Amino acid sequence: MSGTSAALQPPAGAVKPVRHPDAPAPGELLGAHYEHCFGCGGGQSHGLHLEARAGEGVTVTAEFVVQAAHQGAPGLAHGGVLATALDETLGSLNWLLRTIAVTGRLETDFAPPVPVGTTLHLEAEVTAVAGRKIYSTATGRIGGPSGPVAVRADALFVEVDVKHFVEHGRQAEIDAAMSDPDQVRRTRAFEVNP
Repeated sequence: MSGTSAALQPPAGAVKPVRHPDAPAPGELLGAHYEHCFGCGGGQSHGLHLEARAGEGVTVTAEFVVQAAHQGAPGLAHGGVLATALDETLGSLNWLLRTIAVTGRLETDFAPPVPVGTTLHLEAEVTAVAGRKIYSTATGRIGGPSGPVAVRADALFVEVDVKHFVEHGRQAEIDAAMSDPDQVRRTRAFEVNP
């Protein structure tokens, strides 16, 4: 990545990430953390509907198809949508750490344009952990998992408590998520970057 800021460089003393023993198995579909998430939820008609799978170590792979609703320039994906896809994929890594974390910083590089109808193949990895800070990187490729890189990002996630979402979220959605009788869905709603 070109020009990565000092804020995205792990400090001395950062440690190698460790996959949580209860993390999903490699190849397992992670599923949406929240039905109404723009990145991964099925409840958003114009969302990305990004599907992420656990990889080896602390990695995930994901993909999404660029739809007409995701355009910026005619026939091309909007850069903000591509950044969202990277952010969502990077946020999915936190499920492998079993940590609730939010994006603190995201730096993105764009290479060739991504046409509508393209499947973007994403891969992300946690590179280091320092206290509450989680450092990670991701790439998005067109034409397949080994195709040319179209987008890439470095990110810093910060571990938070559930109260972060309760204090800052809109009350109607918080109440709906908290009243879900399915304990797993209720917990997952607050697991990764909103």
